Amino acid sequence: MFQNFLFLFQSVKLDEAQPEKVSEGLLSTIISSGPLGIAIVAILLVLAVIGFYIFFERYATITRAGQVDQSFMNNIRANVQSGNIQGAKALCQTTDSPVARMVEKGLQRIGKPLRDIDAAIENVGNLEIFKLEKNLSGLANIAGAAPMIGFFGTVTGMIAAFYNMSHAEGGITPDKLAGGIYQALLTTAFGLLVGILAFVGYNILVAKVDKVVYQMERNTVEFMDLLQEPTA
Repeated sequence: MFQNFLFLFQSVKLDEAQPEKVSEGLLSTIISSGPLGIAIVAILLVLAVIGFYIFFERYATITRAGQVDQSFMNNIRANVQSGNIQGAKALCQTTDSPVARMVEKGLQRIGKPLRDIDAAIENVGNLEIFKLEKNLSGLANIAGAAPMIGFFGTVTGMIAAFYNMSHAEGGITPDKLAGGIYQALLTTAFGLLVGILAFVGYNILVAKVDKVVYQMERNTVEFMDLLQEPTA
């Protein structure tokens, strides 16, 4: 029974040491890929950090923009119908959202033709959408560039492998080809990983922007309908 316990204890110790072996193996693989392979991996790592920053920063910003109090338009309606335009403007100024800024612009144009009011609101809406989409193109560029950089590492790695093969003295051995093959496989895998994550993140953000734009359009229509309602 003691031998069984000792065997289990040794197995647990081996399992605990496994992550360290994996990390050491990955590090040695990166080092074995040569200077060019290390440079390409470093570039992809920088792109990954930039991509993560863009995603989380935009995700938080777009989420805040889409959080509109359900009672906001009801309060705007009540103020406008009672003739308290200044109260409605004050409510917009204390609400940090694209919808509030669009409605505030419409309130500032009250008294002018509805077409002018609608155009002013649309202009503000376009500016708000531009703010929401800030840096999304950068994330899309990372999604496209990262795999290409990885494939570049694949090509240069294979060139290095065949070069070592052609200049091998005393026969071809696996260690003479390992560096180029390491570079080819490692840069391809890392480039694809960064590209896939950036692509998925980009589409998530685009979907969230579309939801916010829908909210903006819906509230704009509601506000324009409010202005066209007959006063009591």
